[in-house]
Amino acid sequence: MLALAPLTPLFGAVLICWIFSVCIHEFAHALVAYWGGDRSVKDKGYLRFDILSYVHPVTSILVPIVFLAMGGLPLPGGAVYIERNRLRGRHWEAAVSAAGPASNFVLFLILAAVIHPSMGIVDVAANETRVWVTLLGAMTTLQLFAVFFNLIPIPPLDGFGIIEPYLSYDVREKARRLGWGGLVVIFLLFASVPGLMDGFMDLVDVVMTSFGLPFERTWRFYNIALFGSSE
Repeated sequence: MLALAPLTPLFGAVLICWIFSVCIHEFAHALVAYWGGDRSVKDKGYLRFDILSYVHPVTSILVPIVFLAMGGLPLPGGAVYIERNRLRGRHWEAAVSAAGPASNFVLFLILAAVIHPSMGIVDVAANETRVWVTLLGAMTTLQLFAVFFNLIPIPPLDGFGIIEPYLSYDVREKARRLGWGGLVVIFLLFASVPGLMDGFMDLVDVVMTSFGLPFERTWRFYNIALFGSSE
């Protein structure tokens, strides 16, 4: 993933679709927070599905710039500010964090259903070259990546947010001091720990295959759409 993405119309389509999925992810956080008692998310504009409402200086601007400087993919993220003290208990806190990855998984299921062999719309096992199929295959892979990446239990990711309400006060305070530095830790781990990225990819492979999609084909679509190559 350390090769600069080509600025092609297909990559532009992936970027637009990705931004849309980020909005769904953040909207899901806000909607569950609203159900759980934090009515402030409505006043903040998070329930209007406005892209600008979800822009965050770190995940939307700084992280993509860092990724681009490294030669990686400048895919932006988003964020919503939830007033957790308004939520009705720790189960709602966990549910708010889980809502984001859950929305990515729902998107994965929808996209996977469209290109699934049983639907008969496309044959992903064949040498498929249509642009829209490549786009859907790439987005299917990206959504599954987003699910597993966000579930890593390190702050500030949603995986930590799910378990945070059940941790001791001291652990939570130490985690808060780590802040966005957790993303740096994750990047360093993936870059320096042998086999960690391969294990992550194997997990994606297992889930994709269990849903009846040949991972080698969706992975090919992913590479073509984002890097201009099937390798």
